[in-house]
Amino acid sequence: MPTTPESSTAPATRGGSATAPVIEFRDVEKAFGDNVVLHDLNFSVEKGDRVTLIGPSGSGKTTILRLVMTLEEATDGYIFVGGEPLTHEERGGKRVERSKKDQKRIRQRIGMVFQQFNLFPNMTVLENIIEAPVHVLGQSKADASAKARQLLEKVGLSDKADANPSSLSGGQQQRVAIARALAMDPEILLLDEVTSALDPEIVGDVLAILRNIADTTDITMLIVTHEMQFARDVSNRVLMFDGGKIVEEAAPDVMFSNPRHQRTQDFLHAVLGDADGTIGTH
Repeated sequence: MPTTPESSTAPATRGGSATAPVIEFRDVEKAFGDNVVLHDLNFSVEKGDRVTLIGPSGSGKTTILRLVMTLEEATDGYIFVGGEPLTHEERGGKRVERSKKDQKRIRQRIGMVFQQFNLFPNMTVLENIIEAPVHVLGQSKADASAKARQLLEKVGLSDKADANPSSLSGGQQQRVAIARALAMDPEILLLDEVTSALDPEIVGDVLAILRNIADTTDITMLIVTHEMQFARDVSNRVLMFDGGKIVEEAAPDVMFSNPRHQRTQDFLHAVLGDADGTIGTH
């Protein structure tokens, strides 16, 4: 069973810390009405880590990403980004919400790629990518466009800058969404089942691009995926979730070859369909 990080009892530095985890969940609870989906959650992600969350549907994995992106708000506990409280901090013994200005400033360090592509249909591919850098980061249109074209080349869509999203395949739209997230120069990239809406024959193209990003950048990644081979290839840590709690935490080779917890063994056997519940290497 994973242990709570020692740092979870230490006060975070108000302005962040170079040595603090890039992401830290400290005693976090999330409930939707009477349904508690995350229970007393404690874990951290260090700079440059590629951490993948696996587990059955409804185990709380996507909720974790949405909390980091401030699309949902924790019911209790604290989330830190670079040692700085994300949405709430402890002040005078009370849990107090931080200003929206502070939350927005911290959120600019985070990019997210969703299951659905969420591209603006009334904008070209290039306009989709430069929208946030221009209007959120204050970049010039020329600089943002130059960066966007570099990213389109990186994701294999150099010839689609002026295309409308509706003319693209699902895989191409997801690659545009990846480029759009990277255009903000995020320190943290959240990936939420980015291949689940794609046709099986194009999943490999998108995963290859993400593998390349993992290999060629130091972006910290927090990943939710049902692609176990991708999780094994990209991750340096894998966390198994069930019932809103961490059941097991291990390096990918250990998690996929010799999981200790019976729940993990059962889940991997169901997902992989192998007699021994393991996944091979390339």
